[in-house]
Amino acid sequence: MTLTQLSYIVAVDKYRHFATAAQHIYITQPTLSMQIQKLEEELGVILFDRSKTPVVPTEKGIRIIEEAKAILSGARHIEDLASHTEKGLRGSFKIGIIPTVAPYLVPLFLKPFMDRHPEVELVFHEALTADILTALNEDELDIGIIGSSSGQQFFEQTLFLEPFQGYVSVSHPLAIKEKLRIEDLYAEELWLLNEGHCFRDQALKLCKKDTQRFKSNSIQFESGNLETLKKLVEQDFGMTLLPYLSLQSYHPQCANGVIKTFEEPVPRRKIRLIHARAYLKEHHIRALYECIQECLPEELKGIEEENLVH
Repeated sequence: MTLTQLSYIVAVDKYRHFATAAQHIYITQPTLSMQIQKLEEELGVILFDRSKTPVVPTEKGIRIIEEAKAILSGARHIEDLASHTEKGLRGSFKIGIIPTVAPYLVPLFLKPFMDRHPEVELVFHEALTADILTALNEDELDIGIIGSSSGQQFFEQTLFLEPFQGYVSVSHPLAIKEKLRIEDLYAEELWLLNEGHCFRDQALKLCKKDTQRFKSNSIQFESGNLETLKKLVEQDFGMTLLPYLSLQSYHPQCANGVIKTFEEPVPRRKIRLIHARAYLKEHHIRALYECIQECLPEELKGIEEENLVH
């Protein structure tokens, strides 16, 4: 019995298909099937009912797969202990991060972190919150950086509180206001991200609903990218809400949109660093947390937790 064989049965249990599992762990299906068969012969049990489509673990297979997950988690913890040496951190560090944070936060800390920890291999996975939570539970990621509550039993640290800002076209009625009020927002007038993005849900929670108010144009568009929403506004179409970091590279001379801050209390979201294991990669997590804190704009440091949008 090997750790590799145990990882193979966990993969088949996850994907419930030998070919799909083989594809995701980058081996051939015959190799996967042969190794699982060897393990079954060694243990004297059948782990999967291959007559079913999709394949399902047998009753005894379910128990063995759960033990395999625990053993693999313990093995990763041993690797973690070995990755912290007198010469510094090393090894792979897998980070899941949501799309409304990744392109704006990662450039802030990436070079400083790598300068301090050149032996660490950072692996980023940009995904929606739900997918990050699933990957953390299945030990496919070491940490996640998300913008909403996980709603589950994860270990969590607050990275920073990020204000919402309005981004309006130059001809929009709100462009002449000095500051926005939450009461100014109507859901029917905002460009929004696709469903599944927590920032979309948070934006909608701030908005009023008014079935008598509609966009002044006939365009209906939902995007998975904040930059697309910016471009729509800059083409003189309406307004959107954006997180603070997404507008840090904004140049008024180069854009046709107007940034609007909010009156107090300013709506904010909490950006969280979460992980599923108490001690797994704890030194890496601490190092990343400290680096991010140092690299944040001064405006995001020391903000009290008030008027959070969950």
